[in-house]
Formats: sequence, structure tokens, C-alpha cells
Amino acid sequence: MIRPATTRDLPALQDIERAAGKPFAEIGMTVVADDEPPSLETLREFQEAGRAWVWAEDDRPIGYLIVGVIDGNAHIDQVSVHPGYAGRRIGKRLIDRAARWAADQGIRALTLTTFTEVAWNGPYYERLGFRCLSADEETPGLRALRAAERAHGLDRWPRACMRAELSAWAID
Repeated sequence: MIRPATTRDLPALQDIERAAGKPFAEIGMTVVADDEPPSLETLREFQEAGRAWVWAEDDRPIGYLIVGVIDGNAHIDQVSVHPGYAGRRIGKRLIDRAARWAADQGIRALTLTTFTEVAWNGPYYERLGFRCLSADEETPGLRALRAAERAHGLDRWPRACMRAELSAWAID
């Protein structure tokens, strides 16, 4: 069910992102809900680099993950699943795919940034094996990313950088 994203998939990834944003409006985070998805150009960059995967059913994407590299670690830039498919561990399996890619590259950890008090964000990632980084554990690239997030207005709600060591990662 997981396969590399194709150029043809990219508009569907934007649709998934818009749908996945809607639950944020239900908890008062309308700025997040209304945020535009990654551009087709950005998604294409990940896709062409071999760092974009989709979970597809009947060849139709219903979830996706894009991963970058920040300071030598695999950084989950975005993982989103259409809300109609929530609760099926699709997000976890996509993260597992990123973990396998990272391990194949000789990378030792996964990182991400997330909202710490949103149930399907920080607490979810903690259950998977991520831990919040203290400010002095943040790498220069993560600090720069957090500064960009602050400038974008995302710090209206508590956020953090998180990290999972691949040596301890449990793949489903």
C-alpha cells in the first residue's frame, strides 16, 4: 500500500493536506486549518529526490509523508492522512517507511516539529517513540526551522522539536 509518490499524485497530496487540516479548526486552531499545503513545486522536489511516499488504495493516495535531511537526521517535513482513514495506523506505517529509508542512508535518527498539546500530534509521536528535545539539544537546522515556524505564527500554540533514535524504532 505504500509506494513512492509520482508526479501525478502531487495534487492529491495537497487535497489530503487540506482535509487533514480541518480537524484543527474544530479545536480553535483555524490558522493551522487554513494554512496552504506545500506547493506543487515543493512536493515535486521531495518526489524527485525519492523522499515522498504515499499510502494508496486503488492507486489513490489517502496519506503521504515527505522527509528532508536536517543536520544529518531524517526530518519528517509532513505526514498527513485523510481524516476519513484515521485510526488505521497509516501514519505510523508511513513513518516506518521513512525510518527504513533513513536507516538505508546510514542516518541515526528521525526528527520532526509538532504541536505538543494536540492529541494527534505531540502525544501521538511520543507513543510512537519520539521524545521532545530541550532547547540546548536542538541542532542549528532545527533552531532555524523553529524560527521560521514562529515567523509563520505557529507558536500561538505550544510546539516542540522531537527526535526518535532509529536504533530503538519499532517497525510495525
